This record gives sequence, C-alpha cells and structure tokens, in this order.
Amino acid sequence: MLARLVESARRDTLHLTQPVHVLGDGCAGLSLAAQANALPHHRITVITPKNAPRVEDHVWGFWRVKGLEVAAGLARHKWSKWSIKTSAGSVVMTSVVHSYHALQRRIWETHCRQQAAKHGVEFASQNVVKPDPAAQILDSRPPQLPNGQMIQHFIGWEVKAASGSFDPTTAILMDFRCDQSRGIHFIYLLPFSTSSALVESTMFAEHREPDIFFESAIRDYLFAKHGVEKFQITSTEAGAIPLGRLPNKVSAYTGIGANGGAVRPSSGYAFSFIQKQIAATLAAANAEDTPHGSPLLVRCPHKPVDLWMDELFVTVLRNWPSVAAELFLRMGRELSGDEFALFLSGEANWKLRVKVVLSMPKWVFFKATALYLLDWSGLAPNYPRSKAPTR
Repeated sequence: MLARLVESARRDTLHLTQPVHVLGDGCAGLSLAAQANALPHHRITVITPKNAPRVEDHVWGFWRVKGLEVAAGLARHKWSKWSIKTSAGSVVMTSVVHSYHALQRRIWETHCRQQAAKHGVEFASQNVVKPDPAAQILDSRPPQLPNGQMIQHFIGWEVKAASGSFDPTTAILMDFRCDQSRGIHFIYLLPFSTSSALVESTMFAEHREPDIFFESAIRDYLFAKHGVEKFQITSTEAGAIPLGRLPNKVSAYTGIGANGGAVRPSSGYAFSFIQKQIAATLAAANAEDTPHGSPLLVRCPHKPVDLWMDELFVTVLRNWPSVAAELFLRMGRELSGDEFALFLSGEANWKLRVKVVLSMPKWVFFKATALYLLDWSGLAPNYPRSKAPTR
C-alpha cells in the first residue's frame, strides 16, 4: 500500500513538472538556471546552441538597484561618482545608494553555473540533446539585426600604465572629446586603480568603422586626456549592441534576454534588465493563481512609456547626431545621481520622466516626434527602423 502511494505521488510530481529547454548558455540562460530552486514545478535544461561562438570575457556595467544585490556583491569594482564630458562642459554625478558597478562576465556565469548545478539543472549541447516535444523552449540566442539598425559598436582595452594615470574614484561614462567626424563617438573609461582602467571607444552608428579607428581613438585619448603614452594592454573586448526594439529570433519560441527585449533601446544596457525580466518570470510562475507546471511567462522588462521615450531618443540620435553630446550633458546636469541611475535602470516614476523630458532641447524632439509618427503611419519610407516586437 505504501509503495503504491509513493509511486502515485511520483507520477503526480512528474505530471506537474514542466520541462523547460533554454537555448543559449549566456547571461540570460544561466541567470535563470541559477534560480531553478524557485521553480520546483519546472525541470530546466540549458542547451549550448549549434555553432555557438567562443565565449569572450568582458565587463557588464550596472547601477545597483533592488534585485541586483548578488551581482553587486560579485562585482569587480564600484563607483559612487561618474561623469559625462563634452567640449562644452562636463558634469559629475554622485550616488552612494545606487553606485555604478563593473561585473566580469566570467565571474557571473561561473557563479550561475555553480548555483544551477546545485539546483539540479542539466546542461547539454544542441548537437546531442534529444528534442522533448513537451518542453517549453526559451530562446536566448541573439536576434537578427534588421537592415538600417542603429548599433552601439565598441572596442575596449584594459590597460596598465604608470601609477597616478587615472582617478579611481570616478567612472567616465561618456567623454565626447574625441574624433566626431564619423558620427556619434565617445570614450567610456572605468578606472580600477590609479594605474589600470578599461578604456572603450564607442560609436552609435549603422555601419562599423575599421578596428584601426577605435584603436587609434583609445591611444589618442589616453595621451591627450590622461598623459599616458606608454601602457600595457592586459585584455581586450569588442561588441555590437543594438539600439532599438528588435523582433524575436524565432517567433515560435519564447524569447528571453536580448531575444526577449531585455536590451535597453536607448543605451544598450542589458544586464540589469535581464535580471528584472527573470525576477518577473519567477514571480509569475509562483503566483497563487498560476497552475503548477504552467509554461513560464517571459515579458519585456521595459515599461511601454519608457520604450516610447527610448525610441524617440534613438530617432533623434539617428537623424540629428550632432546634438548627442548636448543631450547627455543636459540630462547629467538636470538629474541627481540617484535620478540618473534610476532612469537608466528603468526605475523612473512619472515625475522623473517629466524631469528628463524638460531637460531636453524642445525643437529637436518636436521634429523627432513628427518623424516617428510618420514612420509608424507608413508615410516616411526612407526612414529605416526596426519594428517593435510582438510578445
């Protein structure tokens, strides 16, 4: 009798367990797998896709907000001050509560793999795994970029120079005092000490410039702004982050991470929004009115009003790139450090959104709004943009 009861309970448990296959073992897939213990009625398998590119280590930046406590604890460095610099002036913002953090990818993914293994998550390769027709498929593979997509291109060097070369108390989020002849271009510098820093040359553009452009910009900047002529390159990184909303890679699957709309359209920030997306997915799965073993509900982590504001902002950057430096400088001057961090992290309230709008030059946004509306109506065929995803 007892044996039959045990077997019955086992069958019931299996019946209520929803298999979930996560395509992609990057930030989104591993971040979800690390919290598998919060999904007792789902059996997670993380699958490395066919022809997956080689994993390259790099730095993810984020402001500390609710839900990022673990990531903040694993971060390599943090700054309570950050700056924006242009040829017309500069601003330094401060926040102790919402400090800016730099997290190494390999540190986060190692932590997530360890937690996932602890919670019984399985790992497999798409080349050998047997398809489970009952499994929900979460696709975290990057979506294809449409023609004309605005992209954030960058090359970064971590450098070692003489002591005193850098100010480790202040991160430089954007320094526009560099070559602007080919479009929106700025330097991003994270000083880890007085002698070491990550220096990135970044461009907002549809087409990528040759490597030599970015590399020369880094060398010129280090010499012109920090007096650094001799240095050692200890590591490198490069990437391309879409600016704008993208369609899912495969509409039949459930997108997650970048493929689920997690990248912030106006800035390219993704790490904090991936964590927000996963937290919302876990909350929905554990809601009282959600049947055990239901398919996971993954939603875009951005509020509709923020997406609209971001798309309008990207419209300005695309059509009036010469005002980019002024826009970011104005925002930095009008907002406190806490407000800036909350806005960029998707935690703005209506009062803060209005404050951001009022800080912007009105003429260019009136023009951008008109162009944006014409585009949605189909009356501006020469203006390329990616259509919003449906999810």
